[in-house]
Formats: sequence, C-alpha cells, structure tokens
Amino acid sequence: MLSRRSVRAGAVALGLLLGCAKIEAPPGAPPDAAAPRLLGTSPDSLAVMPGFSGEVTFTFDEVISEGSVPSQGTGTSDLERLVILSPTTRPPVVRWHRDRITVRPREGWVANRVYRVQLLPGVSDLRNNRQQGGGAIVTFTTGAPRPTLTLEGAAQDWVAGRAAAGALIEAVHAPDSLVYRALADSSGDFQLGPLPAGAYTVFATIDQNHNMVRDPREAFDSAHVAAGATSAGTLWAFPHDTVGPRIQTIAVLDSASASVTVSQPLDPAQRLTPADVSVRLLPDSSPVAVRSLLPPEADDSAFGRRADTTGRADTARRADTTSRADSSRRRQPPAAKPADTPARARADSTRRPARPVLATRLTLRIVGRWTPGARYVVTIRGLRNVNGVAADATAGVAVPAAPKPVAPPDSTGAATSPPDSTGVRPAARDTTPARPAPR
Repeated sequence: MLSRRSVRAGAVALGLLLGCAKIEAPPGAPPDAAAPRLLGTSPDSLAVMPGFSGEVTFTFDEVISEGSVPSQGTGTSDLERLVILSPTTRPPVVRWHRDRITVRPREGWVANRVYRVQLLPGVSDLRNNRQQGGGAIVTFTTGAPRPTLTLEGAAQDWVAGRAAAGALIEAVHAPDSLVYRALADSSGDFQLGPLPAGAYTVFATIDQNHNMVRDPREAFDSAHVAAGATSAGTLWAFPHDTVGPRIQTIAVLDSASASVTVSQPLDPAQRLTPADVSVRLLPDSSPVAVRSLLPPEADDSAFGRRADTTGRADTARRADTTSRADSSRRRQPPAAKPADTPARARADSTRRPARPVLATRLTLRIVGRWTPGARYVVTIRGLRNVNGVAADATAGVAVPAAPKPVAPPDSTGAATSPPDSTGVRPAARDTTPARPAPR
C-alpha cells in the first residue's frame, strides 16, 4: 500500500513532466508558414469607459515572438516599436503574454480623455512568420464624448522629391495641446481618427531614427486645420535650420564654370544675380567678373547644353534633303499615342512634383577663363535656405594646373642631346659597333 507521501511525490513529478512537455505538430505535418492572426481586441473600439484602469489587449491565434530586444520601457524594443499610444508624451508600457500584447500608459489613464492605441503590422510568431499587413486600432474614451473627426492628407519629402513613406504624423489638439500620432502609408497618405472635435495643427516629420519624436534636425512641415475641417492638404517636409547656408565645396567644371555645393537646401524662390557674388584672384585679391550663378537646371537651359543639342538636330534636319528627293518612299504615319484618359491624366499629375525640387548646388560662371594653377575666393551674399534664413557664405577654390607638354618620342631611336650655347643641337653619336680589321 502506497503512503500519502509517495502519492504526493508522484503527483508532483507527473505535473512537472506535463508542464515541461512541448506541444509540437505531429510528424510529417507541413511546417507552419502562416503569420499570426489577430483574434480580437479589448476594450471594444469607441467604448465610453469612465474610470477605466485596465489594459488594452491584442489577442492572437498562436504564440507570438517577443523579439530579440525585450520591452524595457524605453520605446526601443521590438514590440514597443509596433505600438503607438496617443495622447501621451512617454513610451507606453508594452508587455508580452505568449499569445497576447497588453498596452497601458506609463502615467496611467486620465479621466475624460480620448485614447487611440494602434498596433502596426509586423508581429511575428516563434517561426519568424511575420505579418505583412493588417494591424489594428483601438479607440475608446475614459468619459469624454465619442470622437467623430478624421483628419487626412499627404506627406512629401521635399528634399528628396518623393512621397514621405512612413512619415510620423502628429495632430496637436488646439484647446488642450494633446498630441495624437500615426504613420503615413507607403504612398505618403495618412488618415488619423477618430479624434475629438476642434482645431488642429498637423505635423509631418521624416522620422529618421524611428523614435516617434520630432527631433530638431529632422525635416518636417505643418499645417493648421480649422475646427470642422478634415483635410490637412499636402505637407512638404524640409529641414528647418536656424542658421543660414554655408559653402561646403567648390569644384571647377571647365575653363569658365564651377559647381558650388552648399550645406542646406536653398530657397527655390531666390534668384541670385552676379551682383550677389564676389570672385577674387589670390594672392592680390584681384576682382573677377561674374557672369551668372544659377541652379544646374537653369544653367543648362540658359547656356546651351539643351539648346545646342536642339539646334544641331534642327540643322541636321534642314541639311538632310534625301527624303524630299526620293519620291518613291512613302511617308510613314506617326505612331499612335496612348489615349489621354482622365485616369491617365491624374496618374501623370501625381507623378509630377507640385513644387520645384530643392537644390543644394549652384553653377558659377565667370567672364573669361580660370587661370590654371591659381586660387580664388568666392563669396555669395544673402544665400537663403528654405526656412528663410539668409547668410553670407565664403569658400576657396583651387584651379588645377595645366598639364605639362610631353615631347613626342624620336621615331629613329637615336639619342638626342640638348642644344649648346649657339642653339645648334649636336649630331647624334653613331652607336653602330665597329667591324674588326681583316688579318
């Protein structure tokens, strides 16, 4: 007969064995290649919950991965980067519970406030099957009226001249300065809502370090949306430097021009004239007349690279009269062009930038030619960045020395000697070996 102590020990051993057992797919079953699927969220979206003190929960159909970096409250872990909690100024508390993710604000839920919790796509399982789309948004209130406003717009990277995919969108509520956040999609478009009614200031930021914060050196743009309006329009993100541009480098292009590279994107509305530029030849600082200082595209248009090409093509067409002389050749009809449907016109208009591309280079042209081997000092007065801050910029440029002429080799192979004081070059010495005398 077994004692009670033996029965208790056996039960404990059986419990440990079952607890350590790992449930796996049966042998021969196909490997799991499906990404985790979201089963549900709580609380319900648009719920009004006065006194709420729990957590927002996202539940999946399988065990999900916590990631290589566990959540530590800094907002930099793998799961924390997938959660956007608004409005709050601190990283939220994000916890992993096998098949669930829970979220709450670090400072606790505030009464009479609208909260928005967004889970971005990217959750993966233990086999590294990662979500490619989807995500979820939970919006609820802790006593405030249900929100109904949705803001929309588009974000553009003005410096790069393309859509700002994944840009950080911030909507600052005017009455209480609460900040609601979201991310733009791959086309730069965004929809942020539902939000409390009222006026907003909307920011679009190129979040380079992905910390969900608009840092001072990051490019951004903003727009005011009046109460009752829903569109923020297109936001053109650019660096808001508080100091004026400076010259980084000047490189000689040809005998009369040079490329000037500046440290910041320039105001596309500024038109610099020769009076705004000073070029001086060192060491005596002799002034050099300036012909123009233009962006590269404007310089090409003004000084003939494209115009010369067009002119040469026109001249060639006028000179070629064979098509008119040979009447036996039948003129081929032009190839049919695709129809300009409204959809095609809209697609073309979206591909063309609505604003000029920002430039960080200028082409400088002088009257005359650069002196080979000389050094110059270039000063541009009132150089203005996109933010409207102007400054004088100065830098030096060294012109490469002219290559030394190389004497052509003597085709006869005879050794030559320098001329003497009379200017006569000595005759070449006969290096043919002498024949031995006959015996």
